[in-house]
Amino acid sequence: MDGENDRMNDLPRRAVFRTAKLATLPIGLAGRAALGFGKRVGGRPAEVVAAELQARTAEQLFKVLGELKGGAMKIGQALSVFEAALPDEMAGPYRATLTKLQDAAPPLPIAAVHGVLTEELGEDWRACFRSFQDSPTAAASIGQVHRAEWADGRQVAVKIQYPGAAEALMTDFRQMSRVARLATSWVPGLEIKPILQELMDRLHDELDYELEAESQTRFAQAFRDDPSFVIPQVVRATPRLIISDWMDGESLSRVIASGSPEERDLAARRYMEFLLAGPGRAGLLHADPHPGNYRLTGDGRFGILDFGAVKQLPEGIPVQVGRLLTLALQEDARAVVSGLREEGFIKPTIDVDPQELLTYLAPFLEPVRPETWRFSRPWLRGLFAYLNDVRRPQWSVGLKLNLPPEYLMIYRVWSSGIAVLCQIDGEVPVGEVLGRWLPGYEPAVSPGSASSPGPGEDGS
Repeated sequence: MDGENDRMNDLPRRAVFRTAKLATLPIGLAGRAALGFGKRVGGRPAEVVAAELQARTAEQLFKVLGELKGGAMKIGQALSVFEAALPDEMAGPYRATLTKLQDAAPPLPIAAVHGVLTEELGEDWRACFRSFQDSPTAAASIGQVHRAEWADGRQVAVKIQYPGAAEALMTDFRQMSRVARLATSWVPGLEIKPILQELMDRLHDELDYELEAESQTRFAQAFRDDPSFVIPQVVRATPRLIISDWMDGESLSRVIASGSPEERDLAARRYMEFLLAGPGRAGLLHADPHPGNYRLTGDGRFGILDFGAVKQLPEGIPVQVGRLLTLALQEDARAVVSGLREEGFIKPTIDVDPQELLTYLAPFLEPVRPETWRFSRPWLRGLFAYLNDVRRPQWSVGLKLNLPPEYLMIYRVWSSGIAVLCQIDGEVPVGEVLGRWLPGYEPAVSPGSASSPGPGEDGS
């Protein structure tokens, strides 16, 4: 079999094969539901049957989305951050399975790895390294990472894009609408179609590793020598290869699974700070917030990886976001409605009662009011339940709100980010963090108090 055929087999991407694989998700769910009904009729307890169905569905989900890599796995990663919203009785099997999609996927064959290195660095690619580990340290949706020692002796991470990744992504996104209804059933209130569309819109950027390297370099320069954050420097980049400084540390996924209270609090604070600080300092929003991209380093800093998904925000987060949040906390209902209209969140032809709007927004403002707030799974589940409770008088208010295109990525990142914060289960001084990093936000401060500088400004 020649090299081209080998590459074809590296990443299952043929349309018929991938379509058939993805089609097994809703078909499998329906089959297991029918089997479960039969077991209940046969006398087995309903809760036992339900647990079996959930565990098997979770197992199949990881098997299909994980093994296909490409867009299927990327969609799984995007959905996995919302596991914190799952009900307690479902959380076990789904959490264990979906969370795997945040860090791992079946690795490429060694021959395929060497083939990419040859194409990107030349036949003498080994001369670039003192050593190269053939076994990957991480494997994700469109690429995997190997540890190596660069020619000058530094430890580096070598990120290799899977052969056929572009074709696999396009095939998957065309087919994943088939499982949209299934995905919505995992998390009540979750709409997968906007997630799919937003992921499709940035496919080209994510496949261009040279563009990703440029974004990583901008972040690294903006946070150079920061006492709170660390971003690896890029050593070399090609269209399908990024080599950057190696970074040790505890994965945020490990902190979520078994972190101490102190680790959780630190990770949650730094995670929230970075999402806010990036646009202001680098002019970029890091738009891939799942836990596999973050580390707690041995020196107490917060490390960030993977810059394939970013949004250009040269002026930082829009100042109107902070201003509207301030007005909402001050309960200036008419000013909030006026501001939302100006930004396009309420269309000119739509009438919204100002007081009903504030009532509708109240649960979203909860984390900002106290001195500190613990983001937790129960709180997120309650928020999803609140959004879907049609019995509430203010339920229809949400239907009147519009999401302007320029805010779509910001909204998607922050909704995912809140879900990750609830997985971390850490306590954060939310108002203090917003006061440091959110433009236009004016926290209520007591007379004589001074605002605190952001990370990197006071050496703490």
